[in-house]
Amino acid sequence: MKPAPADWLNYHHLIYFWHVARHGSVSAAARELHLAQPTVSAQIGALERAVGGRLFERAGRGLRLSDLGRTVLRFADEIAWLGRELLDTLRDRPVGNPVQIQIGVADVVPKIVAHELIAPAVRMPEPVRVVCYESTHAELLARLAIYDLDVVISDAPVTSQVRVRAFSHLLGECGVSFLASRSLRRRLRRPFPQALDAAPFLLPTANTALRRSLERWFDEVGVRPNVVGEFEDSALLKVFAESGAGVFAAPDVVRARVAAQYGLVAVGRTDAIREEFYCISTERRVTHPAVLAITSAARGTLFRRPL
Repeated sequence: MKPAPADWLNYHHLIYFWHVARHGSVSAAARELHLAQPTVSAQIGALERAVGGRLFERAGRGLRLSDLGRTVLRFADEIAWLGRELLDTLRDRPVGNPVQIQIGVADVVPKIVAHELIAPAVRMPEPVRVVCYESTHAELLARLAIYDLDVVISDAPVTSQVRVRAFSHLLGECGVSFLASRSLRRRLRRPFPQALDAAPFLLPTANTALRRSLERWFDEVGVRPNVVGEFEDSALLKVFAESGAGVFAAPDVVRARVAAQYGLVAVGRTDAIREEFYCISTERRVTHPAVLAITSAARGTLFRRPL
């Protein structure tokens, strides 16, 4: 698809695109805009001709943004916010264009840990709008390299094998606790860590640093759990643990919160396994105010007190 000859954008088209992107379908956007569906489709087509590429891809019955669409959406978001600020100014309403931060969260990072790391950015005195994306470590680094993200939160640093100019900032590290349902804990009669031998166990998938550390530690202490499940989604793993399906390892920093949320109890803990969490950015020295809030809170309080 070739770009339009005119070197300008129709901003109505950009706003229509913004509504479609928010809803994930042309029909839903058309209802909100009180327009006919073909009209909205035509406006999206005109914008695609102007930018020179497809903005959406088919995803079942809906739409998902293409790589180009995600880039365009960042600018469309800013334009939408500026439009609202203009109206607020004209109507004598309080204004305050929020600082925006685009955060990529590696899918191996437990959701509770991700929340605790990101929450300080939301609590900043000045308005902040956090936009979070979840994907694999490698995919997020690729987006960071083209400045599609401000920062990536992961359980591993950038290695020399990754051809991305990025810098890893250690947020903190902690040991791990082994948690299980109360009914399962009662069946594990031997002392820790022998209690894990032949016990049903829920592991993260092989692409995680924690999985590799657990397997090394099992060999070192001479236990062989009965692995009944492997999970990429840490939240789903915890739901299985809640039902009594098995024991699992959680970062000490969120041990108490995980146990309370899912009704679990501790089987044991070790400092021989270390969970590390990193903030990865294209800056050698962090300057983004929201990223500074994340790093300061993590190093100052989060990893000094279990939650």
